[in-house]
Amino acid sequence: MMQPAVRQAISTMQERYFEPLTLNDIATEVFVSPFHFSRIFAKEVGVSPGRYLTAVRMFEVKRLLLTSSLTVSEIVCSVGYSSVGTFTSRFTRAVGRTPSQYRDAEVRDLLMAIAPHYRRLPAPDAMHRAVQRRGCTARGGNSITTSIEMPPGTKPGNVLVAAFAERVPQCGPVAFAGVASPQSSKIELPDVPAGTWNVVAAAECGSDDSATPSILWGTARRPITVGLGGAASAHVRMQSPRSTDIPIAFTLASCRSSSSNRHAMGDSRDLHLVA
Repeated sequence: MMQPAVRQAISTMQERYFEPLTLNDIATEVFVSPFHFSRIFAKEVGVSPGRYLTAVRMFEVKRLLLTSSLTVSEIVCSVGYSSVGTFTSRFTRAVGRTPSQYRDAEVRDLLMAIAPHYRRLPAPDAMHRAVQRRGCTARGGNSITTSIEMPPGTKPGNVLVAAFAERVPQCGPVAFAGVASPQSSKIELPDVPAGTWNVVAAAECGSDDSATPSILWGTARRPITVGLGGAASAHVRMQSPRSTDIPIAFTLASCRSSSSNRHAMGDSRDLHLVA
């Protein structure tokens, strides 16, 4: 069970992400020293407080870019960034396209988003087209066989499995696979470049108790290493999104991607929260 101090800190960041929060501000609010707070937060959440706040703000930027008519400057300022130019440069490095380019219709159609207040999976036909398009250009000869563990009573639905360099994805995946109503719990992720990757899965599915589809998601417990010409396996336990989960949003639309981007948004000094 998550410690109360960490849960309260997450609530603070989710509710006040647009404020110039500092590490000391949050640590004081939860009555813990900054050093101890950073340590227990990273241990329980998997990322530092600064990276979590960055993820919350980046998610809101992407959501507003795709769902509002606000200008880029208005969006950037509304989520707590002090410099539009600095943010635009970092967004472009991390995501692979500028904020203005992110408003492209294909980005929206192929968006996967998981957060307490906004959940979305690409439609099956759009996901199928993206998989086919990637198959024409992919060069990796490796694969990751992902075993999807669904909660009891859930029915199989549309499933997306993707691999990323980052713990919290910002750019598109290095490899992905989309399957409509899979008949097997094992899904092969083909054309994976050699390297070490974080595997994420999301599924839109129904249950015996509801006719309304819900979105489940999960991540492999540890990064998966794939060698040249090799195959690897991963296990992902699917669950309903929790209020404390790190919000993630990425698109399957083509964009430049490189492992050099993996820390592009990692330095949160312009966010005032250094960790």
